[in-house]
Order: sequence, then structure tokens, then C-alpha cells
Amino acid sequence: MEAQKALILKQDADGIPMANICCKAGIRRATDFNWKQKSGGMLPPDMRRLKQPEDGNSKLRKLVADLSADKEMLQNAIRRKL
Repeated sequence: MEAQKALILKQDADGIPMANICCKAGIRRATDFNWKQKSGGMLPPDMRRLKQPEDGNSKLRKLVADLSADKEMLQNAIRRKL
């Protein structure tokens, strides 16, 4: 999906009419408009670079949630022993 989005945005940047691009890709013009709004005119390599921190952040959030659950479990165990 990302590759298709990148190809469509590149074709649009190259000056190919949007009606032709959307027809060939089988998407609505509104979908293309939303993609352009989110990408801000960036090329695919820039879009990938921008997405990398988001992926890292989600991994870190999961890790913090796991560690928080472990911490609470250990604190409960200590309270029971005292």
C-alpha cells in the first residue's frame, strides 16, 4: 500500500493529470487529496524517514506498558510480604 501511495504521489509531482492517475490506480480523488495533505509534498524516502520515529515510539510505548505492569506486580508482592 505504501509503495502504491508513493508511486501515485510521485506521478502527481511529475505533472501527470490526477484524473488519469486515480482512474488507473482505482482510487478516488478524495483519497489522493488526503494522501497529499498527510505527506505535505514529501517524496517517498522522506515519508519513510518521517515514519521511522513513529514506529520506534510505538515500540517504546509497549515496552513502558510492560515494565509498568511488572513494577506494579512486584510492588504488590512486596506489600503482601510486609
